[in-house]
Amino acid sequence: MARKPKVQQNATDEDHAAETKSARTRQRILDAAAHVLSMKGYAGTRLSDVAEYAELQAPAIYYYFPSREELIEEVMWSGIAEMVKHLQGVLDEISSDVSPIDRIMIAIDAHLRHELELSDYATAAIRNSGQIPEHLRARQLAEEANYGTIWRKLIKDAAAEGQIRSELDLHVTQMLIMGSLNWAAEWWTPRRGSLETVIRTAQSLIRTGIATPDASGEPTPPPRRRRAPRRSTIKAEAESA
Repeated sequence: MARKPKVQQNATDEDHAAETKSARTRQRILDAAAHVLSMKGYAGTRLSDVAEYAELQAPAIYYYFPSREELIEEVMWSGIAEMVKHLQGVLDEISSDVSPIDRIMIAIDAHLRHELELSDYATAAIRNSGQIPEHLRARQLAEEANYGTIWRKLIKDAAAEGQIRSELDLHVTQMLIMGSLNWAAEWWTPRRGSLETVIRTAQSLIRTGIATPDASGEPTPPPRRRRAPRRSTIKAEAESA
């Protein structure tokens, strides 16, 4: 009677190991798709390229994703969902005595770092937002609304404190800020200057453009957070799978 639970436990361990390996493989496919989509766009993304980058046979992708469209839809949703999580996490760490206009400057820093340095998913989602068929965008659009809500609160809080020029339309201000930050994914590479330069320039331009004279000082430095590097561990995962 003592041996039966041991056999059952062994079976459970094997099932768990199989599930873990399957989850790793699925993540490798998603990581590869995010990279290819960020580089080649929606029209140019082929499953053969995804499989090559993930170091898998192309038919293996269909075990996890029934179609190319469903794989891309998952990447696009993940890209925006990650940005929501990242920005909210940064804002949650800011001291309560940081002014609303400085919180906007910190949000600019967080957005650009995540978009340009930390996540192929964010880059893929931003670059391809206008290319994806409408029926694949439902979850992505819901997350975009959540992201917009965060920025809307940042701008409204600054306006309520008299730190945004009164003649500015707050909605237009928000959309222009987000549009300019997102566009950086289309033109920036390290050859065009350091990321730090991009961030400082964006903060200076936006602060100068929207802030009242009393709120035109230097931005508060963002909180230091340890962040995972851009997802580039596919080959290591392939070796251990």
